[in-house]
Amino acid sequence: MDTLISILHIGTAVFIVGPMAILPMTGLRALRAGNAGQVRTLAKSTMILTWLSLLTFVFGFGAMSLADPKYGLTFTTPWILWSSILYVIAFVATMFVVVPQLTKAAAELDAGSVADGAKPSGYGAIAAASGVSSLLLVAVVVLMIWKP
Repeated sequence: MDTLISILHIGTAVFIVGPMAILPMTGLRALRAGNAGQVRTLAKSTMILTWLSLLTFVFGFGAMSLADPKYGLTFTTPWILWSSILYVIAFVATMFVVVPQLTKAAAELDAGSVADGAKPSGYGAIAAASGVSSLLLVAVVVLMIWKP
């Protein structure tokens, strides 16, 4: 059972968390192109993948609980605790900054309130929050592999 849970943990990290981190970057490109429909779709996709990323979190705790007792893993094991904290910050940044700003930018593009060649008002917030979120997720990967 521990092998199955580990596979689910790693599989969801690759196929859910990876796209969750990358889609906002595609959203920035769509914003520069002025494609409101694509931005709206990417905002919704990012939101869905961010919620689904909770599966990775749950499977991680499942893997931890099924680990050999000789490792003494608990939630307070430093690399697990820090990984959890960094993931939660990335989740919050994506869900409460990136997704709403992408949605708002799509609405601005639809309304025609963005001049040709100009960027919507939330462009910087999207770039910053998605960049920080991606860096935090990279740090989680490092902690999961290094296990200091």
